[in-house]
Amino acid sequence: MSSFSESPLHLRAAGVSLVLTTGGHRLPAVLHWGADLGELTDGDRAGLAAAAVPATAPNDPDEVPRVGVLPEHADGWNGRPGLAGQRAGQAWSPRFVLTALEVERSADGGGLVDATGRDADAGLELRLEIELLPSGLLRQRATVTAAAPAEVPFVVDALALALPVPAVATEVFDLAGRWGRERSPQRLPFVVGVHSRENRRGRTGPDAPLILAAGTAGFGTRSGEVWAVHVAWSGNHVTYAERVSSGAALLGGGELLLPGEVSLRAGESYAGPWVYAAHGTGLDGIAERFHTHLRSRPHHPRLPRPVVLNTWEAVYFDHDLDRLVELARLGAEIGVERYVLDDGWFRQRRGDHAGLGDWYVDPDVWSRGLHPLIDEVRALGMEFGLWVEPEMVNPDSDLARAHPEWILATGSRMPITSRNQQVLDLAHPEAYAYILERLDALLTEYAIAYLKWDHNRDLLDAGHGPLGTPGVHAQTRAVYRLLDELRRRHPGVEIESCSSGGLRVDLEILERTDRVWGSDVIDPLERQQIQRWTAQLLPPELVGSHVGAPRSHTTHRTHALGFRAGTALFGSFGIEWNIADATDEERKDLADWVQLYKEVRGLLHTGTMVRAEQHDPSFALHGAVAADGAAALFALVQLATPLAAVPGALRLPGLDPDRRYRVTAQAPGDAPATRHATPPAWLADGVVVPGRVLAEAGVRAPALHPEQLLLLRATATDALSADALSDDIR
Repeated sequence: MSSFSESPLHLRAAGVSLVLTTGGHRLPAVLHWGADLGELTDGDRAGLAAAAVPATAPNDPDEVPRVGVLPEHADGWNGRPGLAGQRAGQAWSPRFVLTALEVERSADGGGLVDATGRDADAGLELRLEIELLPSGLLRQRATVTAAAPAEVPFVVDALALALPVPAVATEVFDLAGRWGRERSPQRLPFVVGVHSRENRRGRTGPDAPLILAAGTAGFGTRSGEVWAVHVAWSGNHVTYAERVSSGAALLGGGELLLPGEVSLRAGESYAGPWVYAAHGTGLDGIAERFHTHLRSRPHHPRLPRPVVLNTWEAVYFDHDLDRLVELARLGAEIGVERYVLDDGWFRQRRGDHAGLGDWYVDPDVWSRGLHPLIDEVRALGMEFGLWVEPEMVNPDSDLARAHPEWILATGSRMPITSRNQQVLDLAHPEAYAYILERLDALLTEYAIAYLKWDHNRDLLDAGHGPLGTPGVHAQTRAVYRLLDELRRRHPGVEIESCSSGGLRVDLEILERTDRVWGSDVIDPLERQQIQRWTAQLLPPELVGSHVGAPRSHTTHRTHALGFRAGTALFGSFGIEWNIADATDEERKDLADWVQLYKEVRGLLHTGTMVRAEQHDPSFALHGAVAADGAAALFALVQLATPLAAVPGALRLPGLDPDRRYRVTAQAPGDAPATRHATPPAWLADGVVVPGRVLAEAGVRAPALHPEQLLLLRATATDALSADALSDDIR
């Protein structure tokens, strides 16, 4: 419905309230974003607006500064502006007047506010979409248009949206990292100034903040009030927290545009990415908002996430049909459901120095194409998947030699190579058409159910066209178009976003893909933390997690199967190990873990993720609780040697406080190595206690050796565990 009045707007969903004002016919500003305020009358909303007017200080503007979701200097805001740009030195400080406002309320909570504004002097129009989703997640995006009849283009330098957070938010939390150590948490005081996370890699990156959160002092996974934002964009982006000297504080973000990357002539528009925002109790409350939203999407994976066997760490580039068929046979015996042939199948690809771009099956290795392998895989009852890296090109390739103009480059020079690669300019129409044709041809000829879509270098010095103008924005849009078109032509094919492991993880790439690869490092000790914090944004069914060889290929650490498989269990489970080299006993034990995954994936991939407060850095406890509270599966993980000789009590969070649960050790994760021979007495036969007791008093933990894992299963005594742990995704 339409609404264009001075009265504040109030939207509610899932325990969250959003109150917006458009006073003075200005763009929307947030009066409240946070805990649910309940039903508000017109008088209540007017009172809230009056109570929200801040005090002024000496030398402040004569009008009280107003901070909209698009902060404007013209309103007295002296922090970072939402829109930065200029038209030949003019139109650099726009002040938009509201011209239309539409409000559409959702029957299941929340709603959409669609506001448009205009600055006639600057010759600009702006559209704001602000949506409170049924999950309680908030998202907003902006579109700026150069209005006719301006002849000089308007160059957009930045378009970022922001949300206010209250003064009680005194700490900032986000994630940093590098390849193999993605998503490492960091925390700092929320002081006056800007904490800005700028990503210029051309992809989401290992050091992307994933979320940037502000919260009350000492907030944790299960405690404290927290506000957070995420920029849903797979190219360059910025996420920031800013507090100005007046005390006002914002969280914001948007695309990071390179100089001159977006230049708008009359009638042209630029739409920024969605900026998502969540409010909740603790970081688990924030994660639950994102997980609920992702699981509600119509295209979210509904079938059980299959057990994957990927060939990379088993054979690398050494492709031999007999060897790969034997690997498939052994995988089928263990219970594998999807077999993925990794890098090395196409022309000239005997190592990572050549062949990228030449997307034709190598006849020297595959004389009859991929059909013999695919036929064997499918006859064994498994789906077939294939690795591709279509955005990249090796200088040593037929494609690069034939079309050097299809490579992203600045001026007459080529960018520095990385992994012997350059980036194919998909904004070039002919390059785009070639890649689309090659992928379409492969998916048409072969029975491929799954693409592992890799992206193994940053976009450095990434220029487009003969002049080498900045090309990251156009490249990102072209990748989205390519994925969308392939999904349209082959709707049954699933796609994984792999990018040097977990370097392209964001909500916009997830609109086009079915899971991400968590990290190239599958050492379970590293993966415990990588997966813990990837889960801050994504539910486990979207994060690929595999069982590697006993000795990690990347870190050279050695781990027991229970630690490796118990870590991989809490994700989209797979195997990346040459199981032909495993003993019969190892394959039998691995089959037991595969069977457990099939039994509990219905719980893990629909339940609520919980993470106990990590009061001792030597251990972590996490798990999943069924939506109806009838069952849960927890993992106690000993990360390092603890200081205390005998552990204390483990609190199991997230269970229904008013139901009783039987807690038992779950095989095959019930026999980790312990530091003494006398485990807690309750472990022998389990224990039945109320959920409130488990959350507040807990159960005594066994003394595990470092890098060991114990699974605990909790089943409500008034519910059947078979129902709660069903394999069906409901």
